Parts: sequence; C-alpha cells; structure tokens
Amino acid sequence: MCPNCRAFITISDRVCPYCETNVGPRAVDLRPNAFASSFLPSANLSAMIVLAINFAFFAGSLVLSHSGTSTTVDVGQSYPPYDVGSWLFRLLLAHHRLAFLFAAPLHLQEGQWWRFISAGFLHADWIHLLMNSWSLFILVTEVEQFYGTNRLIVAYVVSTFTGFMLAALITPTNVVLGASCAAFGLMGVMLAMGVFGDRASPFTQLVRQHYGQWLVFGLVMSFFGNISLWGHVGGLIGGFAVGTVAGLPGHPASPRELFWKIAAIAAVAIVIICFYFDFANISYLLKHPDASM
Repeated sequence: MCPNCRAFITISDRVCPYCETNVGPRAVDLRPNAFASSFLPSANLSAMIVLAINFAFFAGSLVLSHSGTSTTVDVGQSYPPYDVGSWLFRLLLAHHRLAFLFAAPLHLQEGQWWRFISAGFLHADWIHLLMNSWSLFILVTEVEQFYGTNRLIVAYVVSTFTGFMLAALITPTNVVLGASCAAFGLMGVMLAMGVFGDRASPFTQLVRQHYGQWLVFGLVMSFFGNISLWGHVGGLIGGFAVGTVAGLPGHPASPRELFWKIAAIAAVAIVIICFYFDFANISYLLKHPDASM
C-alpha cells in the first residue's frame, strides 16, 4: 500500500503509479531472518552479478598467470617494470595519458581508451579483491534500493571512467586498477541524495551522515599503501554528478525514466565494447609475442 495515497501497489513498485511518490523497500524485506544474518549486509541480484564478474576476471588472471606466460608492462612512458605474470592482467591495466582518448582505438601503443573502463574489473591480489567486494556488496544493494537498477549501472560505469581518467591526468606514471573507483562513485551517488534532499528530513540527514563517514574513512585509507587517491576522488566526482543529475526515480512510464533505461543499456554496451577491444589485443599479442603493449 502506498504510504501517501493509500492505493494498493505491488511489492516490486519503487514509485507509486497513482501519486508518483517514491516508495522504499518494505520493512519485512529488510528484517534479518536470523541472529547471525543481522551482522551481515543484505545483498540483491545486482550486487551478486557485480561480484561474480570481478571474481571471474580475477580467476582468469590467476589461470593465465599459472600457465607460464610472463611479461613486463611497457606503455611507452617512464613506468617502472611490473612483472605481472598474466596477459589478461597486463592488458586490462589503465593507460595514463589523456591523448589515448583521441587516438585510434585498436592501436597497440595509443588510443586504448577502453582501459579506463576495463581496468575497473581487475584486481592486483586477493586482499584488493576482497576489500573492494565487501564495499560493493553493501553499496550496490543500497544504491539500487533508492535509485533503481538503471541509475546504478550508469553511475557504476561513469564513476569507473572518471576515476581512472583523473588518476591518469594527475598521476600519469602510476599503474591503477580495481573496482574502488566505482565504489567511491556509489558513495557519491548516495551523498548527492543526502546533500540535495530535504534538509529538514531526518532520513536525509542520516544518509548524509552515514555516507559522509564512509567517505572520510575511504579517503584516509587512500593515503596508505599503493592506493590511488585521485582514482577514488575521480570516482566520487563521477558518482556525485550522476546522482545530482539523475535524482530519484519517477513514474516508470515517464520519458525521464525511459532516458535512464536507454542510458543504462548504452553503459552496458560500452563495457562490452571495451572488453571486446581488450580481447582483440589479447588475440593479437598471443599471435605476436614480440609486439609492444
């Protein structure tokens, strides 16, 4: 039942089709069914799909690394040599020059713009993968509950791109990869709701406080170890921008919602194209082992 107009609606509705009021998840759906589960965040299908993709590519990099293929990263700049032990790992590392965005997309030395997306699905080691997976396990579920699947997909892809691009502009000699750019983007989406929502609402204040704490902790951690601070900041900016422009969902049949559905389809298509280019490079380099990356 809609809390605003009291009309009967389905349990899957996130917007009342009669009065267009946003409807959150039911309390019974958020209630833990056991004591132990109350200590774990709830997850939905989208969160599990995102984690499955990240784990699948990490497993692929492990399989290839144990196949005896080993090489050194060389991207045409003053990078230190990184013996990554994996073709897949090497090919999904982000390139770090803005000029790459404008050159020929299939050139082996320039134009590999797709790495700003595909690098967001690879991780350096198990700790890196597990830490990002825990964050995404929580954030993907929460963002989708409030913004819907379409805005979630767009925010994930956009924040991945903006995170790697900002890291490339400010720290061009660093090799960057991982899903943390997207994780910070999802924080930015929720912060947009906390900043631009009803300031008098206790719920808006709670969202702003909760994700503000996430942000402070994440940024502080970005100063330690081999972590890209600017990748995180870029992801945050991209996610916050999407959350600001998109706003919360409206009536499912409205032109505005149709736009975000098309935008989500386009985002998925871009990710597929990026991986197509990567695997095209893999095929080329396997046939030409002496070719430069």
